[in-house]
Amino acid sequence: MRSSPSYGSCWKAIRSSADPCIAFLCELPKLPYEDYRDSNNIVARLNLPNLSYPLERKVEVYARAVRGLLTLEPRPERQLKYLDFIDIYAGLDDKELEQYRQEYPEDAEQISTAAERFRQEGKRQGEAAVLLRLMECKFKDVPEEARQRVKEADPQTLLEWSARILMADTIDAVFH
Repeated sequence: MRSSPSYGSCWKAIRSSADPCIAFLCELPKLPYEDYRDSNNIVARLNLPNLSYPLERKVEVYARAVRGLLTLEPRPERQLKYLDFIDIYAGLDDKELEQYRQEYPEDAEQISTAAERFRQEGKRQGEAAVLLRLMECKFKDVPEEARQRVKEADPQTLLEWSARILMADTIDAVFH
């Protein structure tokens, strides 16, 4: 079975705090994974790696936590945030991650695709922020409608506008 924190350290934490969450966290490693593996509660599913299970089922536990995340959390930015939580507490090594990818290819692909979309959106937002800064430096006042247009632009358009700003005499010239 997966090792759990010592009762002594949990007991000290419980005695030194009136926070019931600390007591709950100390109890997690005592709870059987099987009782929560199909839960519709996202907190339970995210915490599957913190529950009690045989070590040979570690990849399965990780997969159930990820499947719960993909099923119960529709927002990609939160999926990535919570995936980090699962990754930290599951602690899969490279061999176990490869085993996961082989045994659960659809989930692994879905997580990979979501991560890539999130990275691309972050890159687009960064490009928009740089273009806005350049516009502020060059033209001082940037109207709100121009700001909105930049923030909503696709990556290719941002690239074109970023080249145009070098020669543009007006904000309108950047856009046309």
